[in-house]
Amino acid sequence: MAVQHGMPGEWAKVRGTVRSLWPLGICLVCLGAFAAATALGRRPEIFGALFAASAIAVAFWWRRGLLRVESFFKGARGEEAMAGLLARLPDDWHVFHDFEAGVHHVDHVLVGPAGVFAVETKNWRDPVRLESGELLVGGHVPNHPPIAQATAEAKAVKAALARAGWTGEVSPVVCFVSGTFGDGLAQAGKVLVANAEAFMKWLGERPAVHAPGECTRLVQLMETRDL
Repeated sequence: MAVQHGMPGEWAKVRGTVRSLWPLGICLVCLGAFAAATALGRRPEIFGALFAASAIAVAFWWRRGLLRVESFFKGARGEEAMAGLLARLPDDWHVFHDFEAGVHHVDHVLVGPAGVFAVETKNWRDPVRLESGELLVGGHVPNHPPIAQATAEAKAVKAALARAGWTGEVSPVVCFVSGTFGDGLAQAGKVLVANAEAFMKWLGERPAVHAPGECTRLVQLMETRDL
């Protein structure tokens, strides 16, 4: 069983809650302020109208915010499911969840004999296909293209490790834990795109490129965040 580091999905939950509900917090503050001003009789016609507008905004952002939170938590559940699969890797593999590399929080960074991989996990239920080097979900380009996202994250991990003196390669991966990638496994430039089970099988067939000592040194650097 692979050695696990960190908790999968934690950053997605925190980021999702903050990003989704902060407008609701502002609306609630405004609602309270306008309610107080109206009750005190200070320009009731103006503050009464602002109170009503704030109440409408609270109702809108309550529903919208909860829907966005659910979307982030769905992604977190995907990361947790992927972590369960990655745990099946042999003992000489290490899996870092929610690995912080600069401004990026990478879902999973794998370190093992076959190399170092930065894995961006997706839990999309709509069909996904690769077309002209771009991933389409339900026939449309997503708001945050995962190939570009995985590429940026792999570069960030590589840069972080380089600052610590490790100059090896970091391979970017987009992994669909939902199993909705039609091709199963494909290469998009330097990015491997695969369903989770196909990726696990592919990973198990890779030849060793790192000696055990090199993996140990790299894991120690990542554990201490001496990057």
